[in-house]
Amino acid sequence: MPLALLALAVGAFGIGTTEFAMMGLLPDVADDLHISIPAAGHLVSAYALGVVIGAPLLAAVTARMSRRTVLIALMALFVAGNALSAFAPGGDALLAARFLSGLPHGAFFGVGAVVATTMVPPERKARSVSLMFLGLTVANIAGVPVATLVGQHLGWRATFLGVSVIGLAAITSLALLVPRHGGRTETPKGLRHELAALRSLPVWLALGTTVAGFGALFAAYSYVTPMLTRSAGFAETDVTLLLALFGVGATAGNLLGGRLADHSMRGTLFGGLTSLGLVLGLFPLLMRAEWSAALAVALLGMAAFVTGSPLQMMVMEKAAAGPSLASSANQAAFNLANAGGAWIGGLALAAGFGATSPALAGAALAVLGLGVASVAWAVDRRRVTPSAGRVVTAHVPEGAGALHH
Repeated sequence: MPLALLALAVGAFGIGTTEFAMMGLLPDVADDLHISIPAAGHLVSAYALGVVIGAPLLAAVTARMSRRTVLIALMALFVAGNALSAFAPGGDALLAARFLSGLPHGAFFGVGAVVATTMVPPERKARSVSLMFLGLTVANIAGVPVATLVGQHLGWRATFLGVSVIGLAAITSLALLVPRHGGRTETPKGLRHELAALRSLPVWLALGTTVAGFGALFAAYSYVTPMLTRSAGFAETDVTLLLALFGVGATAGNLLGGRLADHSMRGTLFGGLTSLGLVLGLFPLLMRAEWSAALAVALLGMAAFVTGSPLQMMVMEKAAAGPSLASSANQAAFNLANAGGAWIGGLALAAGFGATSPALAGAALAVLGLGVASVAWAVDRRRVTPSAGRVVTAHVPEGAGALHH
């Protein structure tokens, strides 16, 4: 695999660290800035809002630029946002800095995924995307726990300064390792072509699969701590280690999904969503004992992230004429899944269905994701066109190397 994928993974590691570390630092931030915990929670929402807005917006305005230049510029914006977070004098300033930090997130992954696939043979495209996402999953194993410890012992501002340093390392590696053409072998086509790709029904079906599929994950994961403490009987001090198990499962699932998707993108997606639904459906049973609860957390990460690469590849292939904007929009879809899944899981809890009820809500979302993916498959398999008064059914080849228009 090209060394440029390492540069993309470094950037993904920094982004993953800053996104999730804030959740562990909320009490420290709230205490230091003299704000309430709910008010500090808005810092998480501000970052997510930045991702949703920035992903398509920044991909659109940079459509005619070299992808290498775009990646470096996005990482520079990431560094600036985290540095401003470290020196924010108050809650409002930190809120604005977190929004700024989130702006480049989706566009970086979206453009980075396109660059990754241009550096490898067609039969290794999904694997290249999974290697970039490896930085994100490893961040959950190492980056977030270390960042949380640094924040607790040296102050939360030190965490964001450290993330800024990671961003600078990513900029250096991108400048040194990514080719000057940024993986682009054709002349930039500009915003019109990128927007035209979003007019396709298959693109929107792919984005809908992402929202439903990863909404299933976040419906459960957002409330995994009360499941582990109330149902499985773990102490709160054990949760950090258990969340690292989720990261291990996610890393394994990400690598497995990339390898399998290069052989059968659709089969990997269907298999991953089915596995995710089964794991979530078994959560009420698995959360009855500590050993099975730990297994459930690891399996949740694996089943969810098996689908990561095929979902990204499916969106890019449906929008082959303008993949950067659609690929970035898929990252916005991941964050909509985060917010929507957490909301749906919260509804189940508020209705009094029990601590593990968010997992069952997630299982229902996984089934919905399978339904949307099945509709997308049917659209691909059956293209109806008039031909000499007859209906012709076009069978579209499957796999990461096939482009579906």
